[in-house]
This record gives sequence, C-alpha cells and structure tokens, in this order.
Amino acid sequence: MSEMITLTIDGKSVQAKEGESILNVARANDVFVPAVCYLTRCSPTLACRLCLVEADGKQVYGCNTKVKADMNITTVTENIEKERRAIMEVYDVNHPLQCGVCDQSGECELQNYSLYMKVDSQSYSIKDIHRPTQHWGVMNYDPALCIVCERCVTVCEDMVGSSALSTVKRDSDNIDKVFKDEMPKDAYAMWNKLNKSLIGYDADACTNCGECISACPVGALVSHDFQYTSNAWELKKIPAANPHSSDCAFLYYDVKHESIDKHATKKIYRVNSEPHFSTVNGAGRFAYDFENKVQSKDKDAFAKALEAFKKAKNIKFNSYITNEEALILQKIASKMGSNLVNEDARRYQEFLRNYSKTSGKSLYSSKLSDVHNSNFVISVGSYLKSDLPNARYAFNNSVSMNKGSGLYFHPIADPIMEKIGKKGKTTEFIYHDAMVEESILYFILYKFAKDLPAEVQEYINSFKEMKTKTVVEEVKETVVEIVVDEATGEEKEVKKVVTNKVSKEVEYEYTKLVEAFGKNEKFLDLVDEMLAKKDSFSLMVGEDLITHPNAENLAKLCGLVDKHTAFDVVIIPSQTNTLGVAQICMLSNEVEGFSVGYNIKADFELSALGDGDLDIPALNQQEGTFTNIDKKVIPTNAAIGFNGYTLNEIANELLNEDVEYTIEYTAKLPLEKGYKALAFDDLPNKFGNDQVEYRGYELTSNDTLTQDTTKQISVEKISLDADEILIYKANPINQFNEFTAISHEFKRNLQDGIFFSKAMFEKLELSEGDKVKVNANNQELVLNAFVDIQIEGNIPYVSTFMKNSPSNVLFNSYRFNKAKVVKA
Repeated sequence: MSEMITLTIDGKSVQAKEGESILNVARANDVFVPAVCYLTRCSPTLACRLCLVEADGKQVYGCNTKVKADMNITTVTENIEKERRAIMEVYDVNHPLQCGVCDQSGECELQNYSLYMKVDSQSYSIKDIHRPTQHWGVMNYDPALCIVCERCVTVCEDMVGSSALSTVKRDSDNIDKVFKDEMPKDAYAMWNKLNKSLIGYDADACTNCGECISACPVGALVSHDFQYTSNAWELKKIPAANPHSSDCAFLYYDVKHESIDKHATKKIYRVNSEPHFSTVNGAGRFAYDFENKVQSKDKDAFAKALEAFKKAKNIKFNSYITNEEALILQKIASKMGSNLVNEDARRYQEFLRNYSKTSGKSLYSSKLSDVHNSNFVISVGSYLKSDLPNARYAFNNSVSMNKGSGLYFHPIADPIMEKIGKKGKTTEFIYHDAMVEESILYFILYKFAKDLPAEVQEYINSFKEMKTKTVVEEVKETVVEIVVDEATGEEKEVKKVVTNKVSKEVEYEYTKLVEAFGKNEKFLDLVDEMLAKKDSFSLMVGEDLITHPNAENLAKLCGLVDKHTAFDVVIIPSQTNTLGVAQICMLSNEVEGFSVGYNIKADFELSALGDGDLDIPALNQQEGTFTNIDKKVIPTNAAIGFNGYTLNEIANELLNEDVEYTIEYTAKLPLEKGYKALAFDDLPNKFGNDQVEYRGYELTSNDTLTQDTTKQISVEKISLDADEILIYKANPINQFNEFTAISHEFKRNLQDGIFFSKAMFEKLELSEGDKVKVNANNQELVLNAFVDIQIEGNIPYVSTFMKNSPSNVLFNSYRFNKAKVVKA
C-alpha cells in the first residue's frame, strides 16, 4: 500500500498516494489540468502535451510525472499558456470544417479545448494529404478527423488487452523549417509526430468491443450504425447498467424521439460510456435495441397468465432479470407452492454454499476492481474472452498496468489472451486437458497455502518428491598472476578477480500435480520467477468449475485458497444477475407437471421477445437493480417505455398487493442475504474524479461455519476414441443470449453453430457455408460450421445463445463433452 503524502497544487494543500501522477492527483482534487491524450486508467502517451505543469519550478508533464512529498505544483504559467495555445492551433491545422454534421460535435474535446484556450486565429499551415475513410468491424475510422491522440491505442492495449490498434506512418509533406524556430518546442514536437502518423487496425485481433469509439475525443472513430443519425446535443442520456453480462458496467442509453411524425415514440440511438472510469463490452455497447415493442395491454393474455401461475408446478426462468423480478418470482412461488427453477443460478448457489464451508464466508472475497489492482492473477475454468470480457480486461490490467504476472488455465488455446503481457515471462498460458481443474487448485494450495487442514496437506504432500538437478553458478575467484615489467625486468604479483562457471548438483522439491495439466520442473521455476516482488494476488474461477462433475470439491478447494493463501477469489457469474438470483431465490430442480416460463420455453410463457403467451418488458425497458460480479447492488433505468403488463402487476393480483412500481421491491430485498433496506431512488450512480465508483452498495458477507473437508481425487480425463473430439459449450464474442442475437448490429451477421480453429476446419476438409453432424449425449444435430480465427487447437465450441437453443442437448452439466463430428 502506497503511503499518503502532502503536496501543494495552485496553493491548495492536498493529500495523495505516493507514486500517483500529478494529473490524477489534480483531477481527484478538482483542479483542472487539460489533457486530450490521457485516460485515467491507462498509461501516459505524451501525445498531446497539454498537461504541462510546473513542479518545484521545473516544467513537466502531469500525466507521467509522479508526485513527491512537499512538491509545489503550479498548473498555469505564462509559458504553459503559450504552449497550450500553440498545441491547440496545431490540432486545428487542416482539421475538416464539418462540425455541423460531425457525430462528435457538441461533445468534442477538440472543440472544447479550442474554446478553452481561446484559439481565435491560426499561425501555422501545411499542405494536407488525402486520407480516405476506412471501415473497421463495427466502426468507421476517418483519418482526416483523427488527431492521433492515441487514446484508442492505449485503451485497446492497457484496458482491453487486444492491441488491435497502433500508430502507423503516413505520407505527408515536411513541416517548414521556419516553424521549428518560431514555435514553442512542445507544440512543434507534437505537430511533427501528428504530421507523420495515423492509426492502424488489426482485424484479426479486434473483439469489436467499441471501447476505442468511447475513448475517441473527436469524431474520428464512430460506430457505423450511429454515424449521421443524430446530433449529440439532441440525445438524452439515461444512466443504466450493462444488461448482458455480470459486470453490469455503467453505460448511458442515448435516447430521442424516433422521427418527426413519431415524436412520442422514443428510440435508443447508441450506447455511450465513461472511458476514464468504466469499460463496456461489445454486447453492452452495440446490442441495445432488443426492446419488446408492445402497443397495448392484452387483458385476455393477462388473465390466462394469472391462471397459469395458480396451477404451475414449476416457474422456470433465467438470470437475465433484475433483483426485483427475482424477488417477485420468489414470492409468487412461495404463495402458489411452485418450484422455482433456474439451473444456471442453482448451480452457482450450490457452488457458493460449498465454497463457504471451507472459506468461512457466505460470499467470495474479491471483485474485478481488486483484480485490476493486483499484480499476480490466476484464471481457472473460464473462457474469459467470451464468458466475461471485463474479467479479461481486469486480467490484462493487472499484468500490463501493474507490472504484474498472470497464469491463464484453459483447454482452448486463445491467441487474443496471449497478447496480454510477455508470454513465458510475465504471463503463461496453460492449455490443459479437460477434467484436470482439481489438480490446478491443489497446485495453487501446494504453492501458496499455509496452515491447511491436516488431511488436505497430507494429500498434497503425497504428490511431492525430491529431485536433483544440475545448476551452473558463476563463482568469482581471486587469482594471482606474475607480471614482468618490460622496462626493469622486475616480476610483480597482480591480483585479479575472475568469474568461473561451476556445475553442481542441487536437491529441490517437485510436485507431480503439475503433470496433470501438462507441465514440469520448468513451470515451477517460471512461477518462482513471476512471483518476484509480487504482493497482491487474485484468483478468478469460472463456469467450467461451477458445471464440473466434481463441482462440490472444486468449490471447497476455492474456499481453502481464499482462507489459507494470500489470494482473493472471484467466482464469475455466468449470466447478468446469476449472483442476485442465487442470493434471493430458493431454487429447486424441475418436477413433472404444468410449468410457467419467464423468458424460458414452458407450457405458458411470458416473454420479452414477443414470442410467448404474454408480453413482458425487456431489460432496457425496466427500472431495477442487478447484483453484479463485484457483489454490488447496481441500479439500472428504463431507456424506453413499455405498453404491456409487468411482473409486478401479476404479483399484485396473485399476492393481493397494491405495489405501483416494481422498484418498490428494491428496499425489500432480503436483509439476511446482505441486502440493505434502501429505496431505488436513494442508490448512488456515478463516478468521482477520485476514481471511486459511487454506484449502489456492496452486499454484506456473513460468517459461516467451516467444514474443512475435501475429497481426494484421481484425475480422470475424458477418454476419446479415434473418431471423437472434445466440444465445448461457449458463445462467440459479444453473443450472450437471445437478446444480443436480435440486436440489429449482431443480427445482420448472425453466426450460430459450431466454431473451429482454422487448422481444425481445414483438417475436417470443411468450406465456408458447410454444415456438420455432431453426435454427443446420444443426440445428433446438424450445425452450421464456422472458422473462429481467434482460437487455436482441436476443441471447437458450440454456441447456445439462441433462446432455448437445441445445442444444449449435446452437453450434460459440464461444458465439455466428447462428440463425433463429420461433414454433413
């Protein structure tokens, strides 16, 4: 933990963490220092040089200069103002005069800073070079508007970890030499770089998250579905949370009337975010138009819904719902005597229950923000890139920004993950066999745990053995040489220190646990090297463990890691509100009899897709809360209206209640599960300049009785016949559910089926547009076959994001299964 120090900014005494940048300290204390190129959570680029300040009488850059105790900082001097003014003039050289139609106009930092610096004339000029617009995935790049601030490059590398963007050289005329003598030096240096650079794009590395669009301070990067559709100042910003994944990241729905003749009808035009504070994945940013367009209330369908609930043996639902909806379903199930069925949340609930038996806590100990701040991170059992992109971002941030190290365990080889850090030095990617996850967790306990229960330690010790190896050491020795003086012939003794390499046998401790996941002694040495100077540890575990045949033991092992090592643990929820449902609901297995489905196929179905027996609102049409991966109760707001019935209205009839709004249940969430009796409107929902997230509140974790028992295991890998392969249950990047599937951005190129690496696709002699027969679980399906250039190896994944996807029958609970795959 960095020590707090005192310094002065513009005569104001402030406190800061030692080693923090001047710019961040100024922002945290509401002192304005201009900066175009710097994002709060990223590394400095020195591209704009606007953040010039004077520190102890010396002019420095605020973004990359660290504060020191008693430092005296002045943010504005005559020379600094001159430099800033010249820099803004340079940015305005040849910048297209199209503010009237530019998508960024009205919220453009180039506009804002030009006005702030009072740029009312132009002192510099150079011949312009044609730079044509380019189409990149979900966005358009206009190099003519680009000021090469490098924010897009930085956020892609430091936060997202894809490194899909970079600065590249461009053709240009040389700047007239006269300017070098006439201009302030920082303005000239900035112009010289700007004049020679553009942004380059690597399509194979891009995951279409759109974070670069959010980070762009001008109109150079725009999503192609938004471009030229609206002026920024016409849009109303509705603060909300990502409805598609458990990070529930902060976002804005930008909303206005649909057209002149439909002024009363609102439409979401785009999603925006706060790139300085929060990262939104591609699903949250682009899959926003999934609302249920209902014109009026269907009274007959509502009456049938009431009767259906009254006779239901099961109420089936998924975890793409709010906390308030989950509580209402629980109340209805309790009143009607129905089973509440949600297999996703039930497995997670059971995993948490077993985890608490060894950890002594009802909830896991860490959150994604802790992972961001750690410097040694391990991921086990999660296909991070697709399962939860924000968890991948946290992994990347730990390694890239904190000079950390990371271990990524998963059976599917992932070239995108491998862009994080330096492979074999700061990061290691262990692509292991399925079913060996227990050995991985036992290895973590072997390497890091102290004071384990005796039976667990004894089991771990059974894998230990002592080995010897030859090591070469450099030994310095002093030798004496006789040197003859050529002039006098006198002999003299001269002492020299020489280095000799000496080989010797040393004994070391080895554990056979590493062999289960394909490693050996070298891996143990690498881990030791990675651990140098590391003091903050995070473990992320995911759905592969939660669905594992030995999930009970894995959960207990995770609890032991939490209790007996320095690691803080995050258990990644697989759907948006999996944690909330697991906390709020008493879940059961499905029984025979009549079933009501809430966005799930059943005898009577309530659906936000408009394909059921009664229409209900989608998540972008609701106020409410989610319980996110950080164990925080996060508010979200309705972007657009809904004209049909809500679950609250059904509850009023069935429970004999008179609740006007669903959010009246927010203060009634179960206190015994860590919730607070806070009204929805009392929940904060913002970020502070001090980089603190003021959103909702954190669940309280309760102490539990520990039962330090685990099962001894013998790893049984999935055995494959010669004509069999492993398949994996996962989704393409940004496809999470049936709602992302119907969004216009992802629907236009919808791909649902089985996804192979390029090598595996060619090995099966497949071509684009082919279908394959997949036999697994005594089931046969014909699936569309695709190449995913962002995976490697021989394990394809099968998508299940479509509603009631038939592909689910190919799997049991575990995400892996053996299958026979042949060309159809």
